[in-house]
Parts: sequence; C-alpha cells; structure tokens
Amino acid sequence: MDRREFMIGLGAGTAMFAVRPTLAMALDEFSPLARALHGRSIVLDCNCAPPDFDGWVAPAATIAQIKAAGVTAVKRTLGGFNAPFEDTVAEIAAYQRAVEVNPGVFMQIRNADDFAECKRSGRFGILFSFESATCLGDNIDRIELFFNLGVRVMQLSYNLTSPFGAGVLAPADAGLTELGRKAIDSMNSLGVALDLSHANPATTRAAMAASKKPVLMTHGGCSAVHPHPRNKTDGQLRALADKGGVIGIYDLFYLAPSPRQPNLDDYMAHMAHALKVCGEDHVGIGSDTGFGAQMTTPESRVQWDEEQKKRNATGVAAPEEDRYPYTEGLNRADRTLVIADALLKRGYSERVAEKVLGANFVRAFREIW
Repeated sequence: MDRREFMIGLGAGTAMFAVRPTLAMALDEFSPLARALHGRSIVLDCNCAPPDFDGWVAPAATIAQIKAAGVTAVKRTLGGFNAPFEDTVAEIAAYQRAVEVNPGVFMQIRNADDFAECKRSGRFGILFSFESATCLGDNIDRIELFFNLGVRVMQLSYNLTSPFGAGVLAPADAGLTELGRKAIDSMNSLGVALDLSHANPATTRAAMAASKKPVLMTHGGCSAVHPHPRNKTDGQLRALADKGGVIGIYDLFYLAPSPRQPNLDDYMAHMAHALKVCGEDHVGIGSDTGFGAQMTTPESRVQWDEEQKKRNATGVAAPEEDRYPYTEGLNRADRTLVIADALLKRGYSERVAEKVLGANFVRAFREIW
C-alpha cells in the first residue's frame, strides 16, 4: 500500500472498499458564474483516485457523488511507488473490469477525444498512469505492453533512482540514463505522455531535452512559494511551458511549512505563481488525493502513521509528511468547483479558469498522443 492507496482504498486488485463520507457539497457557497463555468467545462483532475466502493457494481451513492462533484475525468496512478510487474497488471485488470461492469458510469481514457465524449455522455473518465517505473523493470518493451493496456502517462522514477532516471530525493548528480533516453524515445513514438512530477533537476533537464513532445508535471507546486524538493523552481516551470507542457497544482502538505495544515489561500498562492511564471496555457489541477474527503478519525490517524513508517523505511518519504495529505478548503469531492470559484473571485477570467479546469491538459494530451 502506498500513500494514495491509503486514501482511496484499492484492495488486492480485486475490489473497491466502501465509500467514505465526504463533506457536504453546498452549491450556495459558490457564485452562479462559477457553477455555470464548472458545469460547461471539461474538468480534469490530473492526479486523483476514482471513488472507491465494495464489489464491482457501482452503487447509487458512488454515482451520485460523481455527478455532484462535476468532474469529467481523473488521471489515476496505478502500481503505487513500488509495485512489481504482476501486481500492476492485476491492478489494471481490476480497473478495466470495473469499467466493463459499469459501462454507463465509467470510461477508460485512451485518446484525447475521449474527454469530450465523457463530458457529452456523462460518464466518468479514468486515465491510467504510472508514478513509478518499478513495474517496467529494466525492460523498455514493457512500455508498449502497458500502452496497449491503456496506460497513457508514465514517469521515469518515483522519489529515488530507477534504471531510467532519478527522483527528487536522489543524489543531485543522478540523472537520466541511456536506458531512460531510449524509454523517452519509445514513449514519444507510441504516444505516452512523459510525467516529470517526481524527477530531480538533472533528470528534468535531460528529459526535457530528449523528448520531442511536450512533457508534463501532473502534480506539483512552486518552490518560490514554499521551498520543498517536490516543488518546482521558476526555471523548471518556464522550461516546462516552453516545451508546451502543463503543471497540475496539488493540494498536499508540501504547499505550506510544517506543522501547519495548508489551506485554500496557500493553494491559490501556488496556482497564481504558476500562472504568472508559466502563462495561462500551461497550468492545471493535479490534486494528488482521493476523490472524496480525507478522513481524520483516530482510526485513520493510526493507518496514516503506519503508512508513513513504511514510506520512511523504504526511503521514499519526502520532508514534511508529518500532517494529513490534504488542504483545508479542498478536502471534498467538489474541490475543482472550489478552485474555479477561487480563480474567479481573485480576478481571473472565465477563459483562464476553463483552461485550468482541464482544457490545458486536454490540449497537451492531444499534442502528445
């Protein structure tokens, strides 16, 4: 189990756990303009887990939660930060089975037109992605195998090193390997988006230079707002924009100094900075959370502490993971509506808000795929 699995509860690759309650979605919190904008937009959270549920058939409560939140699609990380090949295949099979059993509810995203089809049909899109390269081993032929299973976004490493590149907790002199260059060539050829969210500066620079297509940072923050290994420098953000890519702002603990829980103002400070540095065409949403609300009960605290022990033991835990992984004000299923409303209240145009809600990532995927 990794941090995201703790939050959303995919168990053993065979079934979904029970739906957790979420904060009430009170539409009167938001302006009519924000509600209308959100309702007509393609809303893509580029790092979020779908709602979880028991068994294979989505219950009415899950369907209602999806409809109320108004999210068109999410990019779902599969394989955690260290799942081997067999476990990752089993997890993909479980998600594909859930889509197959609920054809009127879920849709697997395989091409850029699928986002508009999800919006038109009212189905909830799920885009398969990898955060870790563990399941690839050192075999780049597996990139094509997973592409054929519908995985459309991949990273070269999690926080440490892999046969392909280095993550943000790796030594500074660790970078893109020759095998990593070949992997990027394979991704470009097949139409797999390269995600550099967890890449260290050396890998980021080399990977951007090696890629012939736009690259992404699907979930991150701005180090100018809060210095942290997982947040990106202005230089990295400008290079991403120059490459045609998009950064999704997450709502994790890395947005603000420990021990304070980040809040909506912290989130919007990162969003505003990214828009200033990258421009309005290169910023989106990548919450890096579960679909609903992060529970904060004593029982969930025990689970969270146990998960952190595992992350610390494997060396993948980043600094400041000493709080729950959520942002106050965004710990809810309709967080994208909160963000749309906050953008408008801070003077951003409807055009900018619609791009942030999903249009920027859709454009980038169209160019990459």
